Order: sequence, then structure tokens, then C-alpha cells
Amino acid sequence: MAADQKQKPAEASKNYKGFVAGVFSGIAKLTVGHPFDTIKVRLQTTDATRFSGPLQCVVQTIRNEGVRGLYKGATPPLVGWMFMDSVMLGSLTVYRRLLAEHVFYRHLTPPSSKSSSSSSPEREGPIAATSHAAAHLPSYGHGLAGVMAGSTVSFIAAPVEHVKARLQIQYSARKSERLYSGPLDCVRKIYGAHGVAGVYKGFCATLFFRSFFFFWWGSYDVFSRVLRDRTTLSAPAINFWAGGLSAQVFWLTSYPSDVVKQRIMTDPMGGKLNDGTPRFRNWWQAARAVYAEGGAKGYWRGFLPCFLRAFPANAMALVAFEGVMRALP
Repeated sequence: MAADQKQKPAEASKNYKGFVAGVFSGIAKLTVGHPFDTIKVRLQTTDATRFSGPLQCVVQTIRNEGVRGLYKGATPPLVGWMFMDSVMLGSLTVYRRLLAEHVFYRHLTPPSSKSSSSSSPEREGPIAATSHAAAHLPSYGHGLAGVMAGSTVSFIAAPVEHVKARLQIQYSARKSERLYSGPLDCVRKIYGAHGVAGVYKGFCATLFFRSFFFFWWGSYDVFSRVLRDRTTLSAPAINFWAGGLSAQVFWLTSYPSDVVKQRIMTDPMGGKLNDGTPRFRNWWQAARAVYAEGGAKGYWRGFLPCFLRAFPANAMALVAFEGVMRALP
């Protein structure tokens, strides 16, 4: 009992590691994934007459705006993803430990003095973010921790993704013809016209979308366990494959909700912005509009670049995250 009490403060004192490692995850994710994200958003928010598919979208974007056009709106997510991944992955490590210690405590086995002195769970396993307690968390426990982390980070993600989406759908190559000259100008104009509520447009849709983190982090644990037990892959290789595959599971389950979220975030806000007439008063109106315009296929428009992006971007992000977790004291 005394050993358990000593270990809990020791594990809690390492909570900072997830927040630090998350910064490196965000940098890796943006570098690899943002061009895919730009194409995804443009396909999601335009009708089928503008782009016949992702390849034409890429070609037209590069032809009209150069390669830099693929990184349009990258500044908010560069700062945002560093901060968001820090909060999301940092809170994930905390929620894993809290769930393991207070909800799934029956799964716990007391750590042996031999193992605790010779090795650390954070260093020896493929999921470096797990303490002794969280290492015994069932896969659906990891999924619940993911939902909680997703809800937490939504308070940061919603305004960042809102600004990013509005910048990404500005198609003019000339800055003088764009409504927003950059992310700060976008925030300033939206806040001036609609206040905090305007900046947080799409917040409820963001919460719903991130509830699908259950499938991401639950499957990440499943893939990690299978690869650890049935292969001879190194821990970084397990992180790469489990990270990429689990991200694809996430997008297969969550993509329709992301399409609706993007429609809400790019809907004209009206008022002093003078950007058009708002179309959607709530999530259901946006969802029905997607179906009315493209049927069931409308919920999957832009899926290919998203799916192609999911594996490399998240695989590298989790390799960076888990690697830094293992390296930190």
C-alpha cells in the first residue's frame, strides 16, 4: 500500500512530459499534413462543378497560387497544432492515469520492486505515454480518455480550425481581393463583427467531431498491443504503424461529421462582415444541406486526400510524441 502511494505522486509528477512532447507532435503533423488538409477543405466546401476531384484541385491550386497555396492558412495550425497537440496529448496522459487509478483500478497489478528499479514503463513499452497504472488500462479505457482529451482540446481547436478554414477557402491569388489578409486580421474582423461567439462558430460541431477520438485512441492501443506481441518491430516502428492505422480508423468513423463541421465554419456570417447571408442556423441544417447537394456521397467529398494524409501525418506525429516521451526524464 505504501509503495502504491509513493508511486502515484511519482507518476503524477511526470504529467508535464505529455504536454512537452505534444508540441513536437504538432510540428510534425503540420509539416506533413497541411497540403492534404487544404485540398480536403476546398473539396468539402465547394460544389462538384469547381473541382472534379482531388488531383484537379491540387493542379489548379499550384497553377494559380503556387506551392505556397497548399500551405495557405498554415500559420494558425502551426501555432495551433503545437498548442493543441500539447493540450490534447498532455491531457490524454493525465486522463489515462486518472481512469486507470479511479475507474479501472481492478485491472491494476502492483508493480514489482524489481521491475520498478530496473526499468520504467514509460521507456520500455511502445506507448511511452503510459504510466504503470495506464499500462493496464483496457482499450476502451484508452478510448474514453481520448474522448475526454478531445473535449478538452476543443476549446482551443474550434477557433483555430474556424480561422484556418476561412483562410483556406480564399481562392484569389491577390491579397487585395481577399476578405482576410491573414489569421490575425481574420480574428480581428470576426470578433469585431460577432464577438467571442463568432470566433467560436462551430464549437458544438467540433465537440461532436472529437468525440470520435474514442475510435482513434482505442484502436491505437489495440494496434500497439498486437504489433508488440506478434512482431519484432522496435517501439518507434510500432508507434509509426499503430499511429497511422489508428488515424485511418478515426477518419473512417468521423469523416461525415467533419464535412458538416467545415460547412458550418465556412458558412457566411453576415452582419458587419458583409460576406454573404448565413445559410445554417444549426448542425442539422448543415447536415441536411450536404445531403441535399450530394446525397450520401456528399458526406465523403474530399475523403481521399484526408485519408491519404491521415497515415503519414499522424504516424510521424506519434513517432515524434512517443520518442520525446521516452527521451524526457
